[in-house]
Amino acid sequence: MQELRYTLLADGSSDRALLPILTWLLRQSCGAIPIEAEFADLRRLPHPPKKLSERINWSVELYPCDLLFVHRDAESAPIEEREAEIRKALKESSVEDSVRVVCVVPVRMQEAWLLIDEAALRRAAGNPNGTQPLAMPDVKKLERLADPKQLICGLLRQASGLRGRRLKRFSWRSSAHRVAEMIDDFSVLYRLAAFQRLAAAVEQVSTAAEWR
Repeated sequence: MQELRYTLLADGSSDRALLPILTWLLRQSCGAIPIEAEFADLRRLPHPPKKLSERINWSVELYPCDLLFVHRDAESAPIEEREAEIRKALKESSVEDSVRVVCVVPVRMQEAWLLIDEAALRRAAGNPNGTQPLAMPDVKKLERLADPKQLICGLLRQASGLRGRRLKRFSWRSSAHRVAEMIDDFSVLYRLAAFQRLAAAVEQVSTAAEWR
């Protein structure tokens, strides 16, 4: 195989941060195969689809791929319920037999998977040499965080070292997008059940497709 192309269909634009994590996971299974990643941004369509099955169709149409990742945050629902929703939408779509699909369902929100590397947070906040104490959560407790998005917002603001008007102008959302790009190794996430489930699905599909 000369190149592996994958597309991520996510809940929102902030979930683009999942791309480095997914690419890293594929590297663990597929080795040195060149990987091309695309984020399915359907907002540019005249009438962006709302049904998940239609979003799947448009994602594959606009961003042709060998593998489609479909992301849903679990939030308060069981992972199995979210995965069932994705599989149902896939059956209702027109691409079920033409592309391989993997469900991406973090517990709570994907931001929890970014709270694993203090140095990456500091670099993403634009202050890599900062010494402000950051209360990083225990990795084992990431899946139990009430609001990972609010937590990463607070940590990035602290890590920036900014004050007053400069802090008010600080875009924590832009910084959050960069956190995943600053992390080289996501293996610590294997401690989390949802990540283990995703990794197993990636390994299964890459083995079946012989992406080696």
